[in-house]
Amino acid sequence: AVTNGSVNLTEGIPYISQCGTSNPQSCLFSQVCNICCFLALWVVAIRFQQVRDYGDHGKGNIASIVLGFTSSISISVTGNFQQSVLMIIHTVGAVLAFFLGLAYFWVQLYLTYRAQPSQDRWWVGPVRATFCIICTVTVIVMSIFHITGFSSGAAACEWILVMSFFCLFGLFAAEFRHIDCHSLTVQKQMFTNDRSHASIEMNGYVINTIS
Repeated sequence: AVTNGSVNLTEGIPYISQCGTSNPQSCLFSQVCNICCFLALWVVAIRFQQVRDYGDHGKGNIASIVLGFTSSISISVTGNFQQSVLMIIHTVGAVLAFFLGLAYFWVQLYLTYRAQPSQDRWWVGPVRATFCIICTVTVIVMSIFHITGFSSGAAACEWILVMSFFCLFGLFAAEFRHIDCHSLTVQKQMFTNDRSHASIEMNGYVINTIS
């Protein structure tokens, strides 16, 4: 964006969307957003199932997957609808991604202390809380700067917010490292009364077939 003159750093800090709104960087921006969306969906789904396996079937865990899925899909919407093409859809996607994403991580902070205790809670909880506070303050300051017309300050807050989100997603590595069991079940139901069962173990995976 700087090389082809789409943004000028001497005039101020550009928004992330401004850097990815013109060709050819818009193609890369869309692809990166789509990859981030896909990875975020997987992280949200794995975390939801992990907390559920710990015995937490409450509304907090359900709210987390709803918020996580919505904010993750909004990332893809933001990347595929650039501000120079469809500004309204782009803005809606960005707002949902930021605000619902922030709400998702606050719910995860709650679940950190509600789910089954782990040996990493003593440091994961405070670090997650710190980043959640940073993100909340950044969102508030970014909104104020945007309303008052201080675009460089708002853009700087946007970059800080996105980097903080990356750190919050990275914190899940401390909890996901305890996942060590995977099972794949393949079922096929026939219209006959005769049913045969078979179990195949391969590379640490157990495949149960029912026919």
